[in-house]
Amino acid sequence: MSGNAAPPAAAPGSGSPPCRFAHYFVLCGIDADSGLEPDELAGENFDQSPLRRTFKSKVLAHYPQNIEWNPFDQDAVNMLCMPKGLSFRTQTDSRDPQFHSFIITREDGSRTYGFVLTFYEEVTSKQICSAMQTLYQMHNAEQYSSVCASSSCSMDSLASSIDEGDATSLAKLQRYNSYDISRDTLYVSKCICLITPLPFMQACKKFLIQLYKAVTSQQPPPLPLESYIHNILYEVPLPPPGRSLKFYGVYEPIVCQRPGPNELPLSDYPLREAFELLGLENLVQVFTCVLLEMQILLYSQDYQRLMTVAEGITTLLFPFQWQHVYVPILPASLLHFLDAPVPYLMGLQSKEGTDRSKLELPQEANLCFVDIDNHFIELPEEFPQFPNKLEFIQEISEVLLQFGIPPEGSLHCSESATKLKNLVLSDLVNDKKNGNIPSNTINMYELLKGNETIARLHALAKRTGVAVENMGIPSPLTKKEKDLKLQCEEVELRDYKLNVQLREVFASCFTQMFADYEAFVIQAAPDMESWLTNREQMQNFDKASFLSDQPEPYLPFLSHFIETQMFATFIDNKIMSQWEEKDPFLRVFDTRIEKIRLYNVRAPALRTSIYQKCSTLREAAQSIEQRLMKIDHTAIHPHLLDMKIGQGKYEQGFFPKLQSDVLATGPTNNNRWASRSATAQRRKDRLRQHSEHIGLDNDLREKYMQEARSLGKNLRQPKLSDLSPAVIAQTNWKFVEGLLKECRMKVTTLK
Repeated sequence: MSGNAAPPAAAPGSGSPPCRFAHYFVLCGIDADSGLEPDELAGENFDQSPLRRTFKSKVLAHYPQNIEWNPFDQDAVNMLCMPKGLSFRTQTDSRDPQFHSFIITREDGSRTYGFVLTFYEEVTSKQICSAMQTLYQMHNAEQYSSVCASSSCSMDSLASSIDEGDATSLAKLQRYNSYDISRDTLYVSKCICLITPLPFMQACKKFLIQLYKAVTSQQPPPLPLESYIHNILYEVPLPPPGRSLKFYGVYEPIVCQRPGPNELPLSDYPLREAFELLGLENLVQVFTCVLLEMQILLYSQDYQRLMTVAEGITTLLFPFQWQHVYVPILPASLLHFLDAPVPYLMGLQSKEGTDRSKLELPQEANLCFVDIDNHFIELPEEFPQFPNKLEFIQEISEVLLQFGIPPEGSLHCSESATKLKNLVLSDLVNDKKNGNIPSNTINMYELLKGNETIARLHALAKRTGVAVENMGIPSPLTKKEKDLKLQCEEVELRDYKLNVQLREVFASCFTQMFADYEAFVIQAAPDMESWLTNREQMQNFDKASFLSDQPEPYLPFLSHFIETQMFATFIDNKIMSQWEEKDPFLRVFDTRIEKIRLYNVRAPALRTSIYQKCSTLREAAQSIEQRLMKIDHTAIHPHLLDMKIGQGKYEQGFFPKLQSDVLATGPTNNNRWASRSATAQRRKDRLRQHSEHIGLDNDLREKYMQEARSLGKNLRQPKLSDLSPAVIAQTNWKFVEGLLKECRMKVTTLK
C-alpha cells in the first residue's frame, strides 16, 4: 500500500536545513595516483605481513561538494569510514562486505550519522600489484634473514636464494605468507557511505546493500547508479514526526518511520543485539556506570558492535543525555584520549589475538571495561546499585522472553534453550487451548495448565532467576488489519516493537523516580539573561530536600546521580523552558509525569519504594505497527537523469566512476516531479493537521492558535482569484510549521 507522493527536498545552498533524508553520499578507497602509503595513524606494524598492514585511504568522491548547514569534514569522514585504513585480500581470503556506522558530534552538540558498507574490489593497477609483491619480497627476506642469523647464514647466500628461488625455508614462507602477482588476485577495500541528520540505520543499511548488489550482479541495474544516489540525496525527504515513509532502492522499496512528538525519540539501533551481546545483568551494570558518569570503554573486533552497544545504552538514558566525551569508534590515532581524566564513553577496536592484559589502559578507579566479544565486563571497585535492581531486571526479562531473547545473553545460552525461547510467540498464537483467550494479559499459571512448551520455558526462566508472572499475548488480527499489508519484514517489525518496549520500561522507571522533581527546582532568576550571567553561583535544585523525600533504598544511587552533569543539564533545561521552547526530551518527560498525576493523586510525602511496572508497552508497540502497516508518504521514484552518453559503463564487480555534474545539485523547483499528486497531498495534509490539532493538550493548542491568529493578521488576505496552488501550499506550509514548532530540530513537514 502506498501513500501520497512526497515532493523533493530543498536544493543545497538554500541557507536553511531542508527535510532531506541524506546529506552526503561518500566513496572512500585507494588513490591509484598516490600508491601504497603506510597508515601510521591506524597503528602500522611493519612486523606484520603486507596483507595484514594498513595503508592510507582517501575520500575518492562525495556528493554534493558541500552544504552550509552541515559542512563536509573530509578528514573525519575518511577516518571514520575506514578506521583501519585500506586493507588487502587475495582470492583465498574472506571478502564478505561489512557494515558499520559512526557519529560525528559538532561543536554545538548536534550529531551527524554515517552509515558505511565496506567491500573488496579487484586491484587493476599493475603498479600497486607490483608494489605489494615487492613488499612481500622484502618482508620474507627479513623473516628469512632472522632465521638464517641463528645458523650463520650470510646475506649473500640469502640474496642468492631469493634470486634462484631454491631455498626450502624461503619457499615455505612464500607459499604460506606471500602474494605472487602471476598467481594471485589482489583485492582492496572500498566503502560507500551515507551521511544523514537522523539515525535511520536500518533504511541506510538496506539502501547501501542494494547498491552493492547492483555492482556485483551479473546484470546491470535497471537504472544507472547515479539515479538512485541522486534520488536519496535530493528527492527522498525525512518523514515528519509521527509518520512513515517509503522510498526506493535499486531492487526493493525501503520503509522507515519516525516517532511522534509525544513518543520516545527516534532510535533505530537494535537493542536486541545489545542485550544478546552483553546479557541483561551486565547491561544494567554498565548502564548504571553510564548514569554515574564513570569512564566506560567498549572493546570489540567489530565496529558495528561498538556502535550498537554505545547507542543502545545512551538511548536508554531518556530523559537524560550523555554530556561528556562520546566516541563509539575511537581511531587508533586518538588512543591518547583514554588518558583524559574526564568521564567518557568510547569504543576501541580489538585486534585479533589481543586480550585485556595487553592493553595499556589508565589505572582509573572508575573505569568500566566492557569486552563485548567475550561477554565480560570489568566494573569499578565500588558504586551504588540501581534502585529496585532485581524487580527492574525481572520486568525487562519478561519483555525479552516474550520476544524469544534469553536474558543471560546469546553467548551463555545453549542452542536448545534458544530454540525453545524462540518458539514462545508462535506457541502462544497457535496453541488451540489458549489461542482464543480474549485478554491481552494472561496469568502464567493458567497457561502452564495446558501447554507443555510454556511450562518448560517457565522452568528455564526460573533457573535463571526470572519470575514470569504475566505475558502479553497479541490479539488475533481483525479483518481490517489483515487487509493491510505489512510494509517491512516481520523480523524488522519485531525489532522495532522490542526496541520501544524495552525503552518504555527504562523511561517508566525514571518517570516514577523523578515524578516530583519540579517541586525541588529553584527558580532564582527573574529573566534568562540574569540567570545565564549568574548560573555558576546559583543553586538550581534543592538536593537536600529532594533526597529527604526519597525512599531510603534509593538514596545511595540518587545522592550520586543528582551530582552528575547530565542531571544538572536536565534541571537547567527545565529552568530555561520558562523563557524558550522546551527541550524535546524534557517536553516528552513532563507529559508523562502529567499522565502519572492524572492516574495517581498521591502526595509527594507518600513516596514508596514499591516497584511499579510500566503500563504503556502495548500502546507504544501499536503506534509503530500502525505506521508500518499504512505508509503515510511515498517518495518520488528514482528516474533517468540527464547524463552524458558513454560514461558510467557497467562493469561487474567494480563501483563505477560517478558523473559528478548530475549529483552536484538537486532538481529545480519547476521540474515535473515537484507537482506530482499536489492536490491529494494538500487534502491529506489538511486531514493530518486536524488530527494533530485534536491530539494537542489545551496549553499547546491555545499557544498554536494564538500563533495562527497573529500570523493571519500579518499576512495579506488574498482574493479568490489569487488562491493558486502555490499560495495554498505556502499558507499550508506556515500552518504546519507552527504545529511542529515544538520539535527543536526544526524538521518541517512535506510541502
